[in-house]
Amino acid sequence: MNFHNYHNTYLFLVFFSTLFLLPFSSFSQVNGTVQVGSFMTATEDTTPWLSPSSDFAFGFSQLKDKNLFLLAIWYNKIPDKTIIWYANDGQPVSQRSRLELSAQGGLNLYDPQGRSIWSSVGITEEVAYSFMNDTGNFVLIRTGSSTAVWESFKNPTDTIVSTQIIESDGVLFSKQSENNFSKGHFQLRLLRDGNLVLNIRDIVTNYAYDAYYISGTYDPSNSSNSGFQVIYDSTGYMFIRRRNGQRSDLTPNSLIMPPDSYYRATLGFDGVFTQYHHPKSFTGNPNWTPIWSKPDNICLNINGVKGIGACGYNNVCTLGDNKRPVCECPIGFSLIDPNNTYGSCKPSFTSSCRDEELEVDSLKDVYDFQELLDTDWPTSDYRQLNPSSEQLCRESCLQDCFCAVAIFRVDTCWMKKLPLSNGRKDQNLNGKALIKYRKGSLPPLAPPSTMITNQIQKQGQWTIILVGSVLLGTSFFIIFCLGFFIVYKKKKYIQTTTAETIAGGNQRCFQYRELLEATDGFKEEIGRGAFGTVYKGVMQNTLTRTTIAVKKLDSIVIQDKEKEFRTEVNTISQTYHKNLVRLLGFCDEGQHRMLVYEFMSKGSLASLLFGNEKLSWSLRTEMAIGVARGLVYLHDECITQIIHCDIKPQNILLDENYNARISDFGLAKLLVINQSKTNTGIRGTKGYVAPEWFRNVPISAKVDVYSFGVLLCELITCRRSLEDVMEDKPILTEWVYDCYIERKLESLVRNDEAALVDNKTLKSFVMVAIWCIQEDSSIRPSMRKVSQMLEGIVQVPIPPCPYWSTN
Repeated sequence: MNFHNYHNTYLFLVFFSTLFLLPFSSFSQVNGTVQVGSFMTATEDTTPWLSPSSDFAFGFSQLKDKNLFLLAIWYNKIPDKTIIWYANDGQPVSQRSRLELSAQGGLNLYDPQGRSIWSSVGITEEVAYSFMNDTGNFVLIRTGSSTAVWESFKNPTDTIVSTQIIESDGVLFSKQSENNFSKGHFQLRLLRDGNLVLNIRDIVTNYAYDAYYISGTYDPSNSSNSGFQVIYDSTGYMFIRRRNGQRSDLTPNSLIMPPDSYYRATLGFDGVFTQYHHPKSFTGNPNWTPIWSKPDNICLNINGVKGIGACGYNNVCTLGDNKRPVCECPIGFSLIDPNNTYGSCKPSFTSSCRDEELEVDSLKDVYDFQELLDTDWPTSDYRQLNPSSEQLCRESCLQDCFCAVAIFRVDTCWMKKLPLSNGRKDQNLNGKALIKYRKGSLPPLAPPSTMITNQIQKQGQWTIILVGSVLLGTSFFIIFCLGFFIVYKKKKYIQTTTAETIAGGNQRCFQYRELLEATDGFKEEIGRGAFGTVYKGVMQNTLTRTTIAVKKLDSIVIQDKEKEFRTEVNTISQTYHKNLVRLLGFCDEGQHRMLVYEFMSKGSLASLLFGNEKLSWSLRTEMAIGVARGLVYLHDECITQIIHCDIKPQNILLDENYNARISDFGLAKLLVINQSKTNTGIRGTKGYVAPEWFRNVPISAKVDVYSFGVLLCELITCRRSLEDVMEDKPILTEWVYDCYIERKLESLVRNDEAALVDNKTLKSFVMVAIWCIQEDSSIRPSMRKVSQMLEGIVQVPIPPCPYWSTN
């Protein structure tokens, strides 16, 4: 209220001023006028600025995450708080952010630390006041005139309302998802040629793919007959006005618009542009009712070669109610983001081209097909067989490691590779999709019906007897061979297979002399860390040579060392992820305790990241995402949660394809704890250690989030956390944060052209890093959330200052 702008230390005068100004404040809120100098703060009980009728509100709308707010305009009298406009490209702000109306800058949005986040840019004239009117348009009025210097109607987001106009070159952007207001994949544009179009766009570059709806209001023979405005009149009808004064209706003329209703048209996050109405009184249907929508079938209308389609990659679109797409991952695939059914799907297994060397019959033992009727991904073909039988189609896909799906229809086979795009169900296809999968990678199917089960039991009785006889004979044969092997080859057996594995795991227990021989007396050192020294070795047998990495553990706990060691190795043995270094075995003989890993041919990330030749920007971003995925697995997907406690470039190894693989996970409990004067056992490396290690607070997986944030800063800048940075910024994380708040991100990647061009990813990664290095661990996101933000699955909110407040 206006009296907040005045201050007087005398209680009586404050009280008097409050009584005097309260009626004026109420009146100014009712008539929609907001005076220069007014402000509001993002809190749960902040009062928005209302239109004269209170139909519309302008202010901070609280999101599902109670600490985040969206500066927006919404229908104030509708219970579901339908938002029609939002600022800051849909990026939410944190609690205690502040909006101010000033004469020189118009609307200005600040974060809790007072840094500018967003403003109504382009204003060069002085603002007299602002007005929230009853049409839903928030207007800034210039001094000395009643004309607008800025208005929300001319800066639309995903929605237009009655009385609003879209001019030539005007555009609406969809949201990314139902609860993510950032700009999504779809846009509606009124082109200069006069056509109104819907198309998919690339989020990073804004490149527009082929339109999946075109209004047809472009006349190449007569430009005066082309469209130039989309009009949404006050009675609820929408049409395209042509330059010759004629109109092309979007709202069918045959429809009788319900009176006394609110009207809006929204480009949904699913790509469907829909007009709605909602009764102002709640005697009828209390919900928004669709009037019409475009396109008629988005699943089939999107036919472009590029882009994700109505649903994400590898997803399948089926037309649902109100012409909205319903997306579902096919058998053998699962959602990358379980909370976004419209997103992309990942396969449950990875095909290997090494399997191509197998015969067809052997491949059938490894792979099989799931059938989906009337399903296709029409833009993912790379090979076509014509004529073809279904059997030939199956075998061709089976033998081709690039083939993920084969479509068979009539006498033609189309082979498709990942990622699959524009997936759809279409009853007119009269064909089937054959989805290849590795046996054992799919969840068990539902049990068959009783009738089928009885048939199987009757038909299989003799088969069971026959199979049982064969198995019994085979068992006697195996026992005989095994006895012979033990008697005559006992010594060789012990050396090459070793008589011990970890309970619940499949790790080999090596003898010390085996590893001594494999490493040539521990001759070639390839790494050294807190847990010990790593040596390169080669395991030789009659068929193959396998390069290994042997880690000799120096500093492990002394008390109950055998039990502790085996417990931790057992935990490690149960992990398997493409972004973790795989444990092959161990040695636990006398005083010798060693771990045997697969060998990573490209060495550690540290050796390449801080070397003379800078890793490419694309490779660094892929490595960041890979490490994040590995940590998500350790924190959330293991049977027992594993906190690494020492994430740093030296513990990130690279395979022959430069894939980032986390090493030394699960070993934190084996490290001897150096007791400090405060008796705090700190694990980790200087520069990467989370602040809570130095405080008497419980340690959680958030310590890895902090270390990852430091690592992410290093990946962005190619500079060490405590070294090689500019003299006036000795700590890398502080420098990164300063560059962010000063909007000088180019300083972080100077001379890195690819990073400079990819400014959106750069900004996103920097913001994620700042979230990770928050000193308050409760503010840090989980690694799953970090991974989703890096991959663009969820939006990255504006990060707060990472350091403890001194107030």
